[in-house]
Amino acid sequence: MGSAHKAWEALINKYKRLIYSIPIKYGASSADAADIFQSVYMELFCELSKVQRAESLKSWLMVVTSRKCFQWHREKRLEFTLENVEEEYPEVIAVSAPEIVEAEKEQLLREGIAQLAPRCRELVRLLFYEQPPVPYAEVAQRVGLAIGSIGFTRARCLERLHKILLQMGF
Repeated sequence: MGSAHKAWEALINKYKRLIYSIPIKYGASSADAADIFQSVYMELFCELSKVQRAESLKSWLMVVTSRKCFQWHREKRLEFTLENVEEEYPEVIAVSAPEIVEAEKEQLLREGIAQLAPRCRELVRLLFYEQPPVPYAEVAQRVGLAIGSIGFTRARCLERLHKILLQMGF
């Protein structure tokens, strides 16, 4: 596998949750969200040379995805007026700039967690992302710690994550 292919795959993996989540928030089905996702990455592939700075890529992807979502809604409805959108698609109006900012924060958090050491990454996942919550005894067993060490280790891992997020501008 060539290095360009690996780099492209890494780029897709880095932003796939963020890009896929936007159409879902707009009310798209999984299939439509996948189509929008593919369309966004096709546009990125064609326009990648025009993206000047790597740090602007995430914003560019979010803008393109939002634009594609509006395009998707236009295609779904022949008559696309604000009144129709408000009456028939209240979730479109509900997706606002604060929600886009929130999605960006979620993406930064995922990127920060990915930078943690494997044990910390697994500890954070088990303690904060598993539903229903995983009991401490099971967490201790999975990460290879004594049950009494979980709290101390969690605090150290969260401190590391905090430093990483600050460096990322979170």
